[in-house]
Amino acid sequence: MRSTADRIRQAVSFEIIGLLIVTPFFAWLFNHPMADMGLLAALGATAATTWNYVFNLAFDHALLWRRGTARKTMPLRFLHAALFEVTLLVILLPLFAWWLGVSLVEALVMEFAFAAFYMGYAFVFTWGYDTLFPPERKAAT
Repeated sequence: MRSTADRIRQAVSFEIIGLLIVTPFFAWLFNHPMADMGLLAALGATAATTWNYVFNLAFDHALLWRRGTARKTMPLRFLHAALFEVTLLVILLPLFAWWLGVSLVEALVMEFAFAAFYMGYAFVFTWGYDTLFPPERKAAT
């Protein structure tokens, strides 16, 4: 299991790197001013950071309870990334529509684009993070 400090480092670094990539790209892609997209992305990142901590903690506890370890297999990594993005999509959809002054359908298209980006990004980032900072292993008793 990861410490609280490690989980915070993981969540914050995930969001900062993601914002640096996604803001200019999606401002260009959806033809919205960089400031509007940047603020929306920052609000989304704040919500996502909070959700990231809660979701990862719950997911690891569920793994520990069901499997006796928090280590993720490749299929579990796919499940982890997909579940995180689906739940975040439900949370952020109304915010996207309101902030950008678009319909829920248009916001859903944007959300799918963000989700597709972040699903791949989450997979690569968490794999890299787990490689650079492996979770602590319990000592054999």
